[in-house]
Amino acid sequence: MNDATIIIRAVEACDTKQITEIYNHYIINSTATFEMKPIDETEMLERINGITAEGPYFVCENDGEILGYCYAHRWKARAAYRKTYETTVYISPKHLGKGLGTLLMRKLISECSKREIHALIACITQGNEASEAMHRKLGFKQASHFEEVGEKFGKLLGVADYELII
Repeated sequence: MNDATIIIRAVEACDTKQITEIYNHYIINSTATFEMKPIDETEMLERINGITAEGPYFVCENDGEILGYCYAHRWKARAAYRKTYETTVYISPKHLGKGLGTLLMRKLISECSKREIHALIACITQGNEASEAMHRKLGFKQASHFEEVGEKFGKLLGVADYELII
């Protein structure tokens, strides 16, 4: 990987295949998502289009390879929550631990600020220490903790919400 050619840019439809592959890895192999079955590219493209209709969505790319992606979507549907968005970030398992999540999240936070979004919420599954550490480094603070609210791989898991006021 050539660091000089790493770019962060807005998502495009042509990124769908690689984004789907990254996400499906996490569905199959981790508790980072509580989704249970892999999704296909058609479903992923529908999700991308739905998110980008209102919120920012970025990919981190190196020579045509998507290394990771992030986005923000409305946290809740009611108008009172219109300035609060939930964030998501996934990094290709081949590129973990290189600071790409932090790069993507900094871009996302900056873009959300420009859009006058006031609060960002990250919902992190119990045991995902790397994500918790990254969010704390970016200024997020734990705002809640729910015990045993999701089940995956036969284990009941908790989640914590981290909040950043921007």
